[in-house]
Amino acid sequence: MGQILLVRHGQASFGSANYDQLSELGYEQARLLGQWYANSRQSFHKVVTGGMARHRQTADACLAELPKPLLADTEWITDEDFAEFNHQEVLLRHCPEYADAAAFKALLANHIEPSRALEQLFHAAMQRWMGGWHDSDYAETWPDFRRRCVRALERLHTEERDQSTIVFTSGGVIATLMQHLLGLQDYQVMEMSWTLANCSVTKLRQRPGQFTLGYLNNYAHLEWLGQQGSVTYR
Repeated sequence: MGQILLVRHGQASFGSANYDQLSELGYEQARLLGQWYANSRQSFHKVVTGGMARHRQTADACLAELPKPLLADTEWITDEDFAEFNHQEVLLRHCPEYADAAAFKALLANHIEPSRALEQLFHAAMQRWMGGWHDSDYAETWPDFRRRCVRALERLHTEERDQSTIVFTSGGVIATLMQHLLGLQDYQVMEMSWTLANCSVTKLRQRPGQFTLGYLNNYAHLEWLGQQGSVTYR
């Protein structure tokens, strides 16, 4: 039975001019995952990255920890369909103040609980995007995003037994694939994407003609090997 490991990227640079870069902690989270796999002598037949810088940086930092013989026959590919939706556009359409980073930070800073305020803002922005009433405002609609995530997963299906594929992607992609496999509602996708830890792993098993869930949002490697504060969600 083959398996697919969906890895959410390490902590990115939220609040900086370029979000699409791992933070120092994000690199460390990726290295801890690699050490976990090195200890278990895990090999991969295929490595897939979603095309974003933070995806490739996570993959490189993680797999650099594995002994080279484990990756000798590994195929590396980039699949843009595993890229995250444009969260900046989604937030901007709901909250135009987001266009000015300084003003946006000030807006959040005025709240007693900035992280809670950001979560509420994110939920409202996602509801607007997913609702379908404003599709013309977005370069990629919610149904289009959902279709491309499923399309990317289906391309990985193989009848070969005992093959392992690792995919470095984003939380929105993983949550959307869980909706597809588990029949979740849209609001559950929003809630799940907010709770997926950076560098967590979701395992899918391949059966003839279908995928089944092995486990979801596993970050035991960060709890076991990391220092206090190694588990993050933003």
